[in-house]
Amino acid sequence: MPEPIVEITHLTHAYGEGPTRRVALDDLSLRVEAGEIFGFLGPNGSGKTTLFRILCTLIPAPPGTVRILGVDPAADRDIIRRQVGVVFQSPSLDKQLTAEENLTHQGHLYGLRGADLRKRVADALHAFGLADRARERVAGFSGGMRRRVEVAKGLLHRPRLLLMDEPSTGLDPAARIDLWLIIRDVSNNDGVTVMVTTHLMEEAERCSRLAVLDRGKLLACDSPAAMKERIGGDVITITTVQPAQVRQALRDKLGVEAAEVDGALRLERERGHEFIPQLIEAVPGLVDSVSVGKPSLEDVFIQLTGQRFEKENQNADAPEVRGRPVRKA
Repeated sequence: MPEPIVEITHLTHAYGEGPTRRVALDDLSLRVEAGEIFGFLGPNGSGKTTLFRILCTLIPAPPGTVRILGVDPAADRDIIRRQVGVVFQSPSLDKQLTAEENLTHQGHLYGLRGADLRKRVADALHAFGLADRARERVAGFSGGMRRRVEVAKGLLHRPRLLLMDEPSTGLDPAARIDLWLIIRDVSNNDGVTVMVTTHLMEEAERCSRLAVLDRGKLLACDSPAAMKERIGGDVITITTVQPAQVRQALRDKLGVEAAEVDGALRLERERGHEFIPQLIEAVPGLVDSVSVGKPSLEDVFIQLTGQRFEKENQNADAPEVRGRPVRKA
């Protein structure tokens, strides 16, 4: 079996000591294979940011717990840094420089000079649709264009692994789609392995494999499609002004357990559309509306954690937001 691009074995990381000690990553183990677009999905406090910093070699990992491109960062992080590209959540562009100048200075950091650097910069600007804006200051660019420059910077030294922390932060839906077309292109055509942290379900759906994190623990690791298949049927959502009474009636009359999520009732059932008439008959006059749908990644998260997945505030300085508890029957 070929060596994985990233291998993590029983990784634990905590902040603080004694009573204030907080575990950010709890006995995490996983592998990322070459060519994957691998995502980490989780709310605030799930450990995504800590893991990203460890993979970027900004936080030291205990010896033997992490291998990146076959190298233990505890032994030689400089080798890893030369082969890894990074796109941070916070902007890293100099807005008073042009797109071309931003890329040129990035090349200097990796020892690139002369004709080779000029060609790489020109190729990158062309590949990311920025050639006609190369000599304009980044300050005048839209958020989507700036993000393209950020990704071009991360790929300029031709890394084997690209790490992206919340890459769609601040982007509108159209710019987000464009960004993911670029991510797919560098993975398929350039052979770059991409690792992405995200709190957006639509981004997680685009990953070839996904790790679901919550409170530092790895809850699941598989393709998005395989995760949804584990739900075991359709998801039925019931809105009612008397959720407690409906839950009890479903339990007593149909032997069905439901969970309350944001005031609505949720249950899983094979061939859910065929179950609706029985449901309505069991609670006459109490159902305001009922819907049936295929499982989503949010349904997967609810099943794994007993919590609804709360969307994070895009503001990096915002207070931490936790998932909302689901009341079980």
